[in-house]
Amino acid sequence: MKPYHVSFPIDIIKEREASMWRYLEALPFEKTNIYSSVTLGEGMTPLVRFERGEPRFLLKLDYLMPTGSFKDRGAAVLIAKAKELGVSAVLADSSGNAGTAIAAYSARAGIPCHIYVPAAISEKKLSQIKMHGAYLHKIPGTREETAEAAKVAVDREKIFYASHVYNPFFLEGTKTFAFEIWEQLQYQVPDTVVLPVGNGTLVLGAYIGFKNLVEAGAADKMPRIIAVQAEPCSPIAAAFKDNRQVRPVENTGTQAEGIAIANPERGDQIIEAVKATGGTIVTAPEEDIATAQAGLAGKGFYVEPTTAATYAAYKKHRDIHINEKEVVVLALCGTGLKK
Repeated sequence: MKPYHVSFPIDIIKEREASMWRYLEALPFEKTNIYSSVTLGEGMTPLVRFERGEPRFLLKLDYLMPTGSFKDRGAAVLIAKAKELGVSAVLADSSGNAGTAIAAYSARAGIPCHIYVPAAISEKKLSQIKMHGAYLHKIPGTREETAEAAKVAVDREKIFYASHVYNPFFLEGTKTFAFEIWEQLQYQVPDTVVLPVGNGTLVLGAYIGFKNLVEAGAADKMPRIIAVQAEPCSPIAAAFKDNRQVRPVENTGTQAEGIAIANPERGDQIIEAVKATGGTIVTAPEEDIATAQAGLAGKGFYVEPTTAATYAAYKKHRDIHINEKEVVVLALCGTGLKK
């Protein structure tokens, strides 16, 4: 896939619809209007202060997407590209949010969709996938076993693999997270972004997006990425700490199921991206997640435990890793209505 490192026409962007498609020149399409039959108005989610006393600590409310998570960014671009390519059906595997997003945008595009999920995921997420008309395949066992079953099916059925982990077009969608923050900060980038990381679709997408901005001359620096894992399942954080390659771990159970990836396929790539920004990878204590969720809700932000884990880690590590003069953006990625 060719890189889409282009200039950002600020005057033109200002006049476009308030969605992620205002950055069309930076997205991977030959027919630039193909998205119009797929979009659900995703993107340009609010960037707000956590509270009045912390003007430099901002929250990006990506849980206000059409299906309730940031995964809509990647799914919208991936399914629009699938439609441009003329694929007849798609297949994806997911622990919930990505599957929901792929199912919704496939329904919008009129493309049959198969979603493979671990049998034990949230019933609300399963209901949403089914309501979008996808063929749901429940796989007993771990998230990794679900992924293997999906890959077997892709090879057997010769179907388009709409994977948020492997398909590069998904990252071309999640990179718009960076573009929006840049625009919302008056064409500046923050000092630090705090992001959850499981399979890395937001971390890698944000890295690509901010890198696109720097290469286009639209930004003069890369923000530092602080990536967050849950303590009971943190193979990337462990590898980062020990300065080694990522190795599989046993998922001993966590409320943050969306980032509980015991064997992340892009783990080493994630570490490379984080290091390139001068960032770090930290963990969220399991016992702090519910408190963090309640704390966010008390400020008006109702998010799922995976997103609350990001805030829990921020609170634990901010005195060590964040200077009080920094502008910090923390991603709120999934709605609490799904859990």
